Amino acid sequence: MIVNVILQARFSSTRLPGKVLKKIVNKPMLALQIERIQTAKFIDKIIVATSLGKEDDDIALLCESLGVYCFRGSLDDVLDRFYQTAKQFPCDHIVRLTGDCPLIDSEILDSVINLHLENNADYTSNIEPPMLPDGLDVEIFTLSSLNRAWKEAKKPSEREHVTPYIRNNPELFTQQNFSYHKNLSHLRWTVDEKEDFEFVSHIFQSLYNDKPTFDMEDILMLLKEKTKLTSINKKYTRNEGMKSSKKKDNKLGYS
Repeated sequence: MIVNVILQARFSSTRLPGKVLKKIVNKPMLALQIERIQTAKFIDKIIVATSLGKEDDDIALLCESLGVYCFRGSLDDVLDRFYQTAKQFPCDHIVRLTGDCPLIDSEILDSVINLHLENNADYTSNIEPPMLPDGLDVEIFTLSSLNRAWKEAKKPSEREHVTPYIRNNPELFTQQNFSYHKNLSHLRWTVDEKEDFEFVSHIFQSLYNDKPTFDMEDILMLLKEKTKLTSINKKYTRNEGMKSSKKKDNKLGYS
């Protein structure tokens, strides 16, 4: 049973260009995220999936310097990028992570994977509904589910965001959700805007030197001590990228 992480990342972010290579504690943000993923117990390979565009050459070079696998494919059809990555790096299950989530928690990652494998599900996540902070999102799905989505998904939002076709068709794919005992979904720990980057930088600067593997509970404790940190980026809402993609769907006549 092979479980691979495909970590999608690109330089040409619409709202914060170059964010994945911006430095925090003297390391590129993407490198810090990879460090955190590498502490997970239930994964076999980490593959960074980026585009063929020249602007993403530096991402490929970073992967080479870190000894991490890298696959380059379509910029906009991210579903195809995942499909082609999985063809080059065969596996049974794919964990989808995004390069704007440097605070990913490896214990939560392992818990979602374990739930998925125990229930023999086609798709498992911690976002249906979300209970954890935005930025700790984990999705895992079977290779066969990815293959079917790749063949059948038509909407721009389904091609760009990889999993909507699977999530929106529960009659075709068995699904599980990892829940949490407390709703923390109002907390924003992802990086899409400059204020998000400022917030995440504060977290790493406060915790990384003493405990590089700091987890969600460490961050929550810090936020109790430094209550003003959460105000840095609280004006932004979850899933703004998906909202933009759905507008493209509507323009093309998809409901």
